Amino acid sequence: MIELLQFDFMRNALWAALLCSALCGILGTMVVVKRYVILAGGVAHAAYGGVGLALYAGISPRVGAVGFSLALALFMAWVMLKKAARADSIIGVIWASGMAAGIIFADLTPGYGSDLMSYLFGSILAVTPEDLHLMAALLAAAMSVGIPWSREIAAFSYDEDFARTRGVPVTLLHFVVVVLISVAVVLIIRIVGLILVIALLTIPPSVAEKYSRSLWTMMGISCVLSALFCISGLALAVRFNLTAGAAIILVASAVYLLSLLIPAGGRKR
Repeated sequence: MIELLQFDFMRNALWAALLCSALCGILGTMVVVKRYVILAGGVAHAAYGGVGLALYAGISPRVGAVGFSLALALFMAWVMLKKAARADSIIGVIWASGMAAGIIFADLTPGYGSDLMSYLFGSILAVTPEDLHLMAALLAAAMSVGIPWSREIAAFSYDEDFARTRGVPVTLLHFVVVVLISVAVVLIIRIVGLILVIALLTIPPSVAEKYSRSLWTMMGISCVLSALFCISGLALAVRFNLTAGAAIILVASAVYLLSLLIPAGGRKR
């Protein structure tokens, strides 16, 4: 694999893996801790609908995916606040509807090409410099929120009632986190695909949670694990001519299963 780094596409893939790892480590931790997994799944499927709509309308698939996903993500975030008892059911309907809409718009678009398939299965070896710039910008945005608001985010993550008594803007943080997760999901789909994006957002934090005593330790371990999974999966894909996204998730799944056999390091505080 080292000799392949002389090629631009391979260097782009490696940078994409590292940026994706950082995003998954930070935002995936919030997905796991706040139990936003179904929301992330809903966003991923909404993105598919957005891509189909964009292709039908003749605009950029990325613009369609981000716009459509953000609109539905904000609605889902509102549902989680106002209709908590029914949130899973409502988001499930949005999940299915988003996917169905993407398929219908694709059917209505003559010769829609490979863009829709790249969002479904991912294409890390086809990542462009523009994709890297967008992921770097999102990572910077996440850090600009996370670093100055670290205490508030920790309180918001584990005990919203306590956070409110301390004057933390819980509702605002809820929507900010949902927006960041939504954009991250759309960007990561380009790397590992819709089918696998939820696994990459949840497996590294789930493994890290067992051995972490704080939210920030969990994020750090998640970032490292994500990087190891992505680089190992990419190496396997190149060596054995496999689909990169699937290879990454298989590596992550193997480590997750192994972690079930290893005693946890302690409870978080």
